Order: sequence, then structure tokens, then C-alpha cells
Amino acid sequence: MIDILKDKTILVTGGTGSFGSNFVKHLLKNSEVKKVIVFSRDELKQSRMQSEIKDKDKRLRFFLGDVRDLQRLERAFSGVDIVIHAAALKQVPTLEYNPFEAVKTNILGSQNVVDAAIDQGVEKVILISTDKAVQPINLYGSTKLCAEKLFINGNSYAGGKTKFSCVRYGNVIGSRGSIVDILLKKSEVNKVCLTDERMTRFWMTLDQSCQLVLFALANMEGGEIFISKAPSMKLVDLFSVIAPEAEREIIGIRSGEKLHEILLTEEEARHAIELDKYFVIIPEHFNIFSEDRFNKYYEMGEELPIGFSFRCDTNKDCLDKETFKNIIDEIREQIKYDSLR
Repeated sequence: MIDILKDKTILVTGGTGSFGSNFVKHLLKNSEVKKVIVFSRDELKQSRMQSEIKDKDKRLRFFLGDVRDLQRLERAFSGVDIVIHAAALKQVPTLEYNPFEAVKTNILGSQNVVDAAIDQGVEKVILISTDKAVQPINLYGSTKLCAEKLFINGNSYAGGKTKFSCVRYGNVIGSRGSIVDILLKKSEVNKVCLTDERMTRFWMTLDQSCQLVLFALANMEGGEIFISKAPSMKLVDLFSVIAPEAEREIIGIRSGEKLHEILLTEEEARHAIELDKYFVIIPEHFNIFSEDRFNKYYEMGEELPIGFSFRCDTNKDCLDKETFKNIIDEIREQIKYDSLR
């Protein structure tokens, strides 16, 4: 059981998304939370989620609203102890053509979360961020970088009463709308499009993303960015497991897409600590944050060597095909189970 969440009221923005819904289920099953509130703007997904989750203890609540609406967030955050901010617009090509929609949700919406949390006295707030926020080349990544900065520096306005931190990870295997999810739900895959055979990505499961957030909640002092030591894998290997017989077409790297992603830059590594399963980026602005609060990380882990960076193309931890196949088989079984419900 997760002791740190006992008798706490937790709200998840974007709670009907892949991470949000899985995190909510994890909390209801493995913790003694007082209440879990799903905050999202999609009434259909809320209705489906409500019918899917067996909430025998009646701890689950649904709150319809948009993070763009500060007044609605103020109402939703009343009496809440912990907020997990997972709401975001994420489709890279779509956001390139609808840029200010991304700004309104990912940047202004994140600032609204910061303001509402401070005003309502929320204890802890965590932003779900992405590797695309690191040295971004597309609008989505740029908006998530802004959101990270807003959260980290939100601590300077909270007076220590509300703590803000971030978690940052790469691709989640089987998340809704991902390439894995799309391919597995097709009855037959005859052809797949590869952008570049050299392309690599960080991969983790939904459960691992939940564990990262729980680790952050248990340890955060306010201002940190927590990063999972996720394994890497080439996309060509992904397709060889999911659709081994399908024809492959090389289409070239798309606009706003990187050949390799980065989770921790060389510059960030200068003020980061390596733990057993995670990296923790310590905030640089010690004139704002008390340095003593972060001493525990130096006791828990080690400083990184000069010139270190965590990139998926140089990552020593590679996700092998057999392990990936086992994960895919589990997802396939879950898809079959869901279709029969």
C-alpha cells in the first residue's frame, strides 16, 4: 500500500487520458486515498471510465472542466491535497497547425493550475512532462518546456505551502493513440511506414510511469524534475515485433520530429543526481529554494560526471525484442478482454 497517500484527496487533470485513467485505477487498488477526482473536459470518456472502474468504496469523483478555465480549477481544487497535472494537447502535427490552441492548454492552462493550487492551499502538485520538452524542435515540446519552467518557479510564489515538481519521461508502450496502440487494434497490418531506420526512442510501461509519479510524490521538496532511467529501442525493432510480416516503407523524418530523443541534457546533468532507478534535476536557483532541502538526494545517490547526458541513442540500457514482445502480448490480452466487456 502507498502510505504517503493515506486519507489524501487527489485530483488528476486530464484524468481520462492514458496515464490519468491508469493512475486513478492504480490509486484505487493500491492506496487508502480518501478521494480521487478525475478532472477533464470530455464527458464521454468520463462516462466510459465511470462504467469501467469498479469503485466499491465510492472514492471516485468526476469533475467536468478545462484547465483553460481558472475559475473552474479554483472550484475543483477546493479541499484537494495533491494535484497531478496530466492534461495537455499532445499531437505534434496537429499542434503545428493549431499553435495557439497548444499555448492556451499547455502553457496558460499550466499557469492556471499553479495559481489555483496556491490559492486553494494544495500541498503538492506534479506536472507530467515529456522528453520532447528537452531541446525542443516542435511546438508541443516548446509548450511543455514552458510548463516545466512555470511549475519549477511556481515554488517561489507559494512560500513553501504548495510544492511544485515535474516528472519527465518518453514514450509509453500502448498509450492511447500511440503507434503501438494503433497497430495492435488493427485486425491486419500489411504495411508500416518508417521515418528512418536509425530512429530510437525511450520506452516505458504505464505502470512504470505511475511508479515514477509516486516516487516523486514521496520525495519531492519542490522544484525538482524526476526522470526515469527508461530503456531505449529502435523503431525498426518495434515494428519487427508487432508487424514482422508487414511491408516497410521509408518515408523520411517528419516535420518537428527528432532522430533521437533526450531526457537529460549535459547542462542539466551538472546539477542532477543519479539514483538507482531515476535521475533528479535539482533547481539551480538556490537564492529562491533552500539548498538544504535537497541534501538528501546527494546522500541517496551520486553526482553525474562532466559531459554526461541521457540520450536514447547512447543509452546503455536497451529494450530487447523478447522483453518488448512479452509486454506487447500482455497489452494484446488486455485489448481482447476490453473488447469482450
